[in-house]
Amino acid sequence: MRLTSMVFVLASIFYSALCWAQSSAVIHPTRLQDVRNAKKVRVCIWPDYYGITYRNPKTQQLTGIDVDMAQALAKDLGVKLEFVDSSFSKLVEDVTQNRCDVAMFAIGITPQRQAKLRFTQPYLASDIYAITSKANRRIKTWADIDQAGSVVAIVKGTLHEPIMRDRLKNAKLMVLDTPFAREQEVQSGRSDVFMTDYPYSQRFLTNADWARLVTPDSVYHITPYAYAMAPGDDVWHTRLEKFVTDVKRDGRLQTAAKRHQLEPILVR
Repeated sequence: MRLTSMVFVLASIFYSALCWAQSSAVIHPTRLQDVRNAKKVRVCIWPDYYGITYRNPKTQQLTGIDVDMAQALAKDLGVKLEFVDSSFSKLVEDVTQNRCDVAMFAIGITPQRQAKLRFTQPYLASDIYAITSKANRRIKTWADIDQAGSVVAIVKGTLHEPIMRDRLKNAKLMVLDTPFAREQEVQSGRSDVFMTDYPYSQRFLTNADWARLVTPDSVYHITPYAYAMAPGDDVWHTRLEKFVTDVKRDGRLQTAAKRHQLEPILVR
């Protein structure tokens, strides 16, 4: 009798656990199911990223390789596209707090971000570049940057922050909240250079006649760029991986890279 009671209790526990698992599956569908049910995909972008996801301040039109890729993703999924403004400083919070389904603005894969986000395979990869003013007499080559008396500006939350904190030994690091503030510091002469990547540097130089590019003498720090999502959803990750593989294979990624002058950093 006692054995029968024990079997009944164990069976009850197993049944309850099974019901809980089934109800959890209903309550917590995959992100892909959410996107299909909502009939839209929410894509986080940084609208100040030249060549990637840039919003023209006059026309409010978005252009860039990841604007093209987000449109391609929505088309492949058969849903509408909704852009959600974000930034590198808000990236982790926006993605993990369900403000968007995926971040598509050339997210550099760093150990700090990998601890909190999940990434697709890379599709771009860039070294670090510096922008100084044409009037600056201190910075002539890359070797002049990390010298006593030099001031290097970076934006908080970007991949450049941990890298430059680690690499700079003599120069002073200035951490600012926005790209505009960073650029003002260099243009005014309060900072000698600001650090950026290939896409931003190329578009910035076409719009700032006071600026001058400083390139590293050799490879300084190559960072792969990918799309980022909240961890824990294998189905959604697999679907995004398929998307990146597809656009690489069928030429859509290369066409977009060529259109936005990013072929030199394309990962095939």
